Order: sequence, then C-alpha cells, then structure tokens
Amino acid sequence: MFDLPVDDRLSLWADHRASIDSTQIPFELVIDFWKNAPYVPYNRHVDAHHRQSWPTPWEIIVENKYDDFTKALMIAYSLKFTNRFKESVIKIHCLIDNETLVCYNVVCVDDAWCLNYKDDGVIHLKNIPDSFLVENIIEVGSLR
Repeated sequence: MFDLPVDDRLSLWADHRASIDSTQIPFELVIDFWKNAPYVPYNRHVDAHHRQSWPTPWEIIVENKYDDFTKALMIAYSLKFTNRFKESVIKIHCLIDNETLVCYNVVCVDDAWCLNYKDDGVIHLKNIPDSFLVENIIEVGSLR
C-alpha cells in the first residue's frame, strides 16, 4: 500500500475502513494494515499535545511518513471513521516506560483494548506494564 501512488493509497485506506465494518477481527485488521507504514523517528511538524498541529488523515497519507504518534493517529482514525466504531471512545495514551524511558502512543478503544503497543496484536488496557507512566491522554473524535 505505502509504495503506491497517492490516489491509490487514499482509495485503499477507504477500502480498509469499509472492511473494518465487516470483519470478525477488526483490531487485527487495523494492526496488520498499519504495521508496515514507512517509519520516521520524529515529525517536527506534529505535536501530540497540540491538536491544531495535527494534519488530517488524508494529509498524513499524502505525506506517507509515519512517526509513532501519526501512526497511532491513523490507527485511531481508521477505527473512528467506521460505522462499527464511530460511537466508541477512542483515545491515544502517550506513555513513558519508567524503566526503559521508551515512549509509546497507544490507541485505546472504549477504555478496554489497546493497539500500537506492539505490532503483533491487541492487548487489554489492564495488561499495560505497571512501569508505564501516563504523559497525556487524547480523545480522538471529529477533525479540527
């Protein structure tokens, strides 16, 4: 998906959201879709703490570079922009592992399920390690 022309990427993202509505494994589908997104370590144009700096999901797809926060944002939008999850409470928890000092942007759905902690699956919120400290919690809803 990520090496295709921009119009194809936008179409595939629309198809992806439609497939979330019909699958029995929506979280796994989202994880699988976004796990190979082209990673950049830091996006100086996006500040997780200031919503005004967030690009729209379409702008992120056009740019086609994903740091940990924009990847989490796209996972959240992929869910939120479906009929299945449009009423769900979707939040990004910005976490810091107090032991390793590694930062995570975890997408939480209905205060139960977490995505983007690891690319290999979804976990329950209660299974986030105790060493993780909450830096910020952002609810993802409608666009600016």
